[in-house]
Amino acid sequence: MMKHLFDIPEGKKIRLIINTDAKNEADDQFAIVHALLTPRFNIKGIIAAHFGERRTTTSMQESYDEVINVLELMDLTQEVPVFKGSERALPDEETPSMSEGAELIIRESLSDDPKPLYVIFLGPITDLAAAYLKEPAIANRLTAVWIGGGQWPEGEFEFNLSNDINAANVIFNSNIPLWLIPKDVYATIRVSIAELAVRVKPYGKVGAYLYQQLVDFNLQMGEVPGWPKGEMWSLGDSPAVSVLLDDHEYGYEMKPAPRITNDMQYVHGQSERLIRWYHFIDSRFTLEDMYAKLQLHFSS
Repeated sequence: MMKHLFDIPEGKKIRLIINTDAKNEADDQFAIVHALLTPRFNIKGIIAAHFGERRTTTSMQESYDEVINVLELMDLTQEVPVFKGSERALPDEETPSMSEGAELIIRESLSDDPKPLYVIFLGPITDLAAAYLKEPAIANRLTAVWIGGGQWPEGEFEFNLSNDINAANVIFNSNIPLWLIPKDVYATIRVSIAELAVRVKPYGKVGAYLYQQLVDFNLQMGEVPGWPKGEMWSLGDSPAVSVLLDDHEYGYEMKPAPRITNDMQYVHGQSERLIRWYHFIDSRFTLEDMYAKLQLHFSS
């Protein structure tokens, strides 16, 4: 099992499932490693998620392979189970696209383990919607944290949302507790290449890999309009870990869940279904905790 240099009371620990489109770009890997190094988390599995078909037709499998790669770099392949999620988005809002990952969510939700269950979604929310459509009884037995959606109140294009709008509408219309970290908030977790060279690269095989794969992706996407500017990146998935360490009590409001149109605009027509909508994430706390855990683990 993963050895941590410090421990916390058993009563403070939580069960965690990570759902990640890990090969989409370069930030999921940082959030995965951060979670693996966190003593509070009893990780029940990592689910590989698809990321659409715009760049590849095998995105879920590529995410799966990347998760395995990260675990190998940390010598954890025998410790953390990995599951395949759905290969594509839901066809509509009534039909579950079942997978190993959706079955894991159902199984853990309905277990008699007294520790609270959280599932973080770093890509589309397909596997949660599938699990809920298959077994609605999971609704009050987990909390979902989603890196996704556009700015309140109008909405906008957002990559994770774009890869399964049907799934988002299923969850927004459910009674599953949902913590949403939208694009205008997750984009604020800015890092520089120089910062990562000093604070991440020196620490183990995985630290070197985290740094290099981000640099490589930065070079690959450097000529694409709208992408980061050459010396910086946004570790946009890391807030999903951060809010489970501290929920940022004053960083969110409860807002009525909108209906999402096909062009990702928000339509507001109800006031009963409320979700936790974040407007602030403490980037210092988020990044420094990750840096400290890397240093503690790989300098011991």
